[in-house]
Amino acid sequence: MILQTLLVGPLGVNCYILGDENTREAIVIDPGGNARDILNTLEQHRLKVSAIVNTHAHFDHVLALNDLRAATHAPFLLHADEAPILAAAERSAGAFGMYVKQPEAADRLLRDGDHVTAGTITLQVLHTPGHTPGGICLLQDKKVFVGDTLFQGSVGRTDFPGGDYATLMRSIRDKLLPLPEDTVVYSGHGPATTIGEEKQLNPIVRPLITGQWNV
Repeated sequence: MILQTLLVGPLGVNCYILGDENTREAIVIDPGGNARDILNTLEQHRLKVSAIVNTHAHFDHVLALNDLRAATHAPFLLHADEAPILAAAERSAGAFGMYVKQPEAADRLLRDGDHVTAGTITLQVLHTPGHTPGGICLLQDKKVFVGDTLFQGSVGRTDFPGGDYATLMRSIRDKLLPLPEDTVVYSGHGPATTIGEEKQLNPIVRPLITGQWNV
């Protein structure tokens, strides 16, 4: 499998490209800017996009969405509960002094347990609300693309509209921490980590392991 990570946009979003080496089909996760770089990478690997998936719809994760949809004609996938966040993308960007043309609605609405495929690549959808109501993680073997749910040494913010700290903690506890400890965690910002590393070293996650935080 081809796995490319591109650091894109003014807020340093990790955009992930997963490609099947045989069929040349690909999935793009979180196109948060630099559409030309994303398209060039796809071209370099001779990949055709089967799906564009967003882990959530905060404006910094959709800055290249319109251009990528126009260039590839690939369907855009988003969790059903994330539609209000997407609908506010242009307004939210403006509040930070940035601009994104308001994206159109998703072509396919995802639910927990759904699958996204490209060739032999299959991503399982894990609904992990908390950072946003419709935040998802995408699990593939021992790799999980978590958006802004979990970071190396930290977790996603919950002070934006639709965020909720207790909900985020339950999502991490119930959906991510049961994964094998050698599962690689690919976050929406910052370096990759593992489930085991976050269990041991993440000061926000540790109380979920020790029982000091329980809801």
